[in-house]
Amino acid sequence: MIKSAASSLTSALPVEEELEDALRALFESVDRHDAPGMVVGVAQRGLLLLRRGYGLASVALGVPNTPATRMRIGSTSKHFTCLAALLLAEEGRLEIDASVGHYLPEWPEKVQQPTLRQLMTHTAGVRCYLDLFPLASGMAMQPEGAVIQALLRQSALNFAPGSEFLYSNGGYQLLSEVIARAAGMPFEQVLQTRIFTPLGMGHTASMPDDGALLPGLADLHVPQPDGSYRRGFFPIRDFRGEGAMVSTVDDLLKWLAHLRSPSLVGSAQSWRDMLQTARLDNGESLPYALGLMRHAYRGVEVIHHAGGVVGGSCQMLTVPAHELDIVLLLNGAPLNPMELAWRIVDHLLGTQHLGAVVPRADVARFRPLVGVRYRDPASGYVIEFVDLEGRLALKSWNLMPVAMHDHGAVLRVGAEDMPESGIEIAVADLLAGKGAPTVLPAVRGGRPLQLQRLPADSPTNASVGAALVGNYIATDLAAEVSITLKGESMEMTLQARAPAVRCVLQAWSPEVFGLSAPELPEVPLSGVISVQREAVPSGTLGNQGNEGPVGAVTGLYLDTFRSRRLWLERVPPPSAAAGGGP
Repeated sequence: MIKSAASSLTSALPVEEELEDALRALFESVDRHDAPGMVVGVAQRGLLLLRRGYGLASVALGVPNTPATRMRIGSTSKHFTCLAALLLAEEGRLEIDASVGHYLPEWPEKVQQPTLRQLMTHTAGVRCYLDLFPLASGMAMQPEGAVIQALLRQSALNFAPGSEFLYSNGGYQLLSEVIARAAGMPFEQVLQTRIFTPLGMGHTASMPDDGALLPGLADLHVPQPDGSYRRGFFPIRDFRGEGAMVSTVDDLLKWLAHLRSPSLVGSAQSWRDMLQTARLDNGESLPYALGLMRHAYRGVEVIHHAGGVVGGSCQMLTVPAHELDIVLLLNGAPLNPMELAWRIVDHLLGTQHLGAVVPRADVARFRPLVGVRYRDPASGYVIEFVDLEGRLALKSWNLMPVAMHDHGAVLRVGAEDMPESGIEIAVADLLAGKGAPTVLPAVRGGRPLQLQRLPADSPTNASVGAALVGNYIATDLAAEVSITLKGESMEMTLQARAPAVRCVLQAWSPEVFGLSAPELPEVPLSGVISVQREAVPSGTLGNQGNEGPVGAVTGLYLDTFRSRRLWLERVPPPSAAAGGGP
């Protein structure tokens, strides 16, 4: 059971100075006056240990960060959204185990209906609109209501509700709409009246539009190759429960003390629901509760959630048994707040309270995997193994590589390393001296994967890309798509609302192509194209006169980090559509 903590914080300056001296190396790189930075808040047993701003809140104006600076907290907002739903459930206004269609009658008739609880635990299978919009419209500003319209336009889910875990901001946008309708007031007002005001969180708000102005709010900063910065800006005006909150370290430290010993907001049952980790239909237990990660770290229970926005990031973490609370708010500092939080925990609790550290995988022990790319055909999930300063690291999609933990015959990236459920990969065959296996068994999000090795020598675009050239319709993206090939340059252009989005394709095999969007540096957009062909009699020769890909391309499946099996249907050339020929 979560232990209690003091609801108010007291400062002890000598302790603060001692801690800051000990942890100075963590923050010295952002303790400057010409770059964005961060605000740090650390408290233990009601005693404020560290409360300080580093770097600039606004590079444009030269304003420094202070403990009173407000910042975007991104996905750390999610558990506040869940609490709002639970409070409405206490009032009989909604039921968290009811289906989403019960509250959204416009839900597509042919699409399975997840429950509200499944939306909260990312087990609903709802596609993530943070993949859908950049694909169709890049970073163009979307009109109000576009997010909900896009989600309700989808013809399929990522997977059957309850069968696995896959993080989805789309699920929380739907949940926010349900909350607003059930409460009969705007979503932002629900959070304000039922949570922020009762808890005295006077500097916290849900702000749906980055164009809004709030006193004391830091700018978001996106670094540019030349060392300058662009202002971070998210291109929708109805950002909601998936990550719209702004707050301060003081308000969030107050909130963490209440989370460990809730007394003002929420019933005992609501908090039991809030902290109950999810279980899949197959019985697999997950480290994700309702908008919160809850698991063991070095033998102690931790509860936390990270957040990311365009030009900023956040980590909020508590160690209940030691009443240790940590809040890190960044507005462009080039640091990983999750990694920083663990280092603070390590320093404050040390070996006296923490178990042994599981070593990171030495790249020498797993050398055959370095540079090898694997793909799970069923989900489209793609990984690549890389050498990260002598450690074997996992690079999934276009995200930053994460050093893996070595558990003997299993490699693991845990919930402490990424803001989702982690992955475990069996490497017994590799360790038996068989080299990089053709298939790596793995488990991700509670789902077994069969990671198949992609060819080490990928074919050239010129040799296999011609079959894909042409026009397509992506109904779920409301976009027209075209693929062109000039020598080795292969591009996919998606046109929904202006401007068009240009993506680059690279053959990984004759039937699988990687996709990236180099013109969208603000979002790490990447994907995988799988070719679908018409059925032909077995034994038919391919177009190069030998056995290979056969059958005309009828369409493509596009898989991204959090949205699967987006169908791109090929548009026949005018002559074929009219029944003519060349």
